[in-house]
Amino acid sequence: MLRVEELESGYGTMQVLWKPSLEVKAGSLTALLGPNGAGKSTLLYSILGSVQPWRGSVVYRGEDVTALPPHRKVALGLTLVPEGRHVFPTMTVAENLAMGAYHKAAARKQTQSLELVYELFPALAERRRQPAGSLSGGEQQMLTIGRSLMTRPKLLMLDEPSQGLAPKLVAEVFARIQSLRSETGLTILLVEQNATIALELSDQVYILHEGQIRGAGPAAEIADSSALRQAYLGG
Repeated sequence: MLRVEELESGYGTMQVLWKPSLEVKAGSLTALLGPNGAGKSTLLYSILGSVQPWRGSVVYRGEDVTALPPHRKVALGLTLVPEGRHVFPTMTVAENLAMGAYHKAAARKQTQSLELVYELFPALAERRRQPAGSLSGGEQQMLTIGRSLMTRPKLLMLDEPSQGLAPKLVAEVFARIQSLRSETGLTILLVEQNATIALELSDQVYILHEGQIRGAGPAAEIADSSALRQAYLGG
């Protein structure tokens, strides 16, 4: 579904990505692991186009979309949930979710999308009339994910969904991510600092270190690899 080939990208004159390549197969959950500063978020933003790649290519569903602006990619079904809990705190949960259905195709199916989000995240249904700022950290993260689902994605990129959450809430958020995948067949590309839980959920894993892919393979193999210890754990 998604193929990234030798992508080079960065900020100003500072190069962050040094030709990483990866593939995300339809229906899979693919994890991208690595230490802080490895370039994981930059890779996601370069795929989306918020950071414009310098060289290399992004191929989505057989089409080269490298140069497309982010809103065009979202309309094609490629969506990013950014790091942190980005909600509109004074707006209600329902109003926050409605903000996700902004392009025409999503707007036409807003009712069905809302039903799916409330089914996957019952807490949001219970609190639909509450201001988003009154939700717990875990609920705000679920709201951020739920709002992205309102865009009707085919491939969802998640950037550090467990960041800043207590362990109990981390387990709850990832249980919902697992439900999302199993119940909808959504393809997911996950960037996550919690290597243990990412390896448990993933089919395929890539290890990014210093802007380069240093290891790749099925999750069961990567869990015991020297590449993981060296790049992610510093061993």
